[in-house]
Amino acid sequence: MAKREIYDAIVIGAGSVGLPSAYFLTLEGWKVLVLDGDSSPGQGQNKAAIGGVRATHSDPAKITLCLDSIDIFSSWKERHGTDLGWIPGGYCFPVYRRTEERILKGILPVQKSYKLEIDWQGPEFIKKLISGINEKGLRGGTFSPGDGQVSPLKAAAAFWKESRDRGAEYRFKEPVTGLVIRGGRIKGVKTAKGTYHADVVLNAAGANAREIGLMAGIDIPVVPDSHEAGISAPMERFFDPLIVDIRPGPEGKTKNFYFGQNDRGQVIFCYTPIVPIIGTNRSCTSEFMPVIARRLIDLIPRLENMLIRRVWRGLYPMTPDGIIILDRIHEIGGLFLAVGMCGQGFMLGPGVGRSMASLIVRDEPGIDPEVFSTLSFYRDFYTKREEALK
Repeated sequence: MAKREIYDAIVIGAGSVGLPSAYFLTLEGWKVLVLDGDSSPGQGQNKAAIGGVRATHSDPAKITLCLDSIDIFSSWKERHGTDLGWIPGGYCFPVYRRTEERILKGILPVQKSYKLEIDWQGPEFIKKLISGINEKGLRGGTFSPGDGQVSPLKAAAAFWKESRDRGAEYRFKEPVTGLVIRGGRIKGVKTAKGTYHADVVLNAAGANAREIGLMAGIDIPVVPDSHEAGISAPMERFFDPLIVDIRPGPEGKTKNFYFGQNDRGQVIFCYTPIVPIIGTNRSCTSEFMPVIARRLIDLIPRLENMLIRRVWRGLYPMTPDGIIILDRIHEIGGLFLAVGMCGQGFMLGPGVGRSMASLIVRDEPGIDPEVFSTLSFYRDFYTKREEALK
């Protein structure tokens, strides 16, 4: 008779959320299995991230979780001796219009109330912070010095190694094909290669979260849309913070765009389309570089001669209201969700992993329960979306 493989918890997805979740569960002494359809850790949406890690959000839960992520990322080398490519350069939102100034100043009280180090800075400060920024019409901007950057690939490898060294098992090229449910409780998962047993299963499947939910008869409102990004050849570092321009693009195609220099001096960049590109198509487009090149050069003219090395597209698993889902499923005991990261899974991942491990092991999240409750799977997604659009 084949050996019955039993675990304390099974994590579905070895990406930005699944890897930290497995790591923190192993710190609790749990025997963990991680399943993923890709060939190695962090090969899904994780490697498409540009590596920015910011707590500069307007949502209290995101602020709290990302402050936790920053603490984990920034102290990783000291605790484990592994370089994640951490750069503590902060985040800057430069402002050229009264509209964006009003928005950013309006959320400062919320950000500060959750202990985010951030403030409004005048144009002279921003010009010194970002060498060569377009000075015409610059009104100032916000700056949060505690934010930074990390290499997504280095981080994935580090979480995988540390959790594996603590006993976590990883099975790659094994997508989940079914869930084992008996008596209203989760009992394990199925793949093409076998059945694995556990009384706890965490759905951290990113763009595939809805598919996994349907295996349990649960419709998770997560739909992926694609965003394109690119990276330059290395160059001498001339600015430290990641930069976010929240103005809509003049070409009528983009909302905000953002970029930074990584630990090798490469400029890595992305923009948010006004009209979401729904689906899982990750083929590059012909319009991305002409559109973002104009925005980059308009903001920092000296980028005009920047050599582009490559471009790619990744998927943002979106919820209807743009807020992530962290919860336990009431209808099926032992089934947990850490899904719908809305394109911010990499920066949220460590904080989410630590909080979900606490919820799973101790039945209490790692952050303020009242704040955590706003991330419930059972909230009214559509009312929140309507309020956000007003």
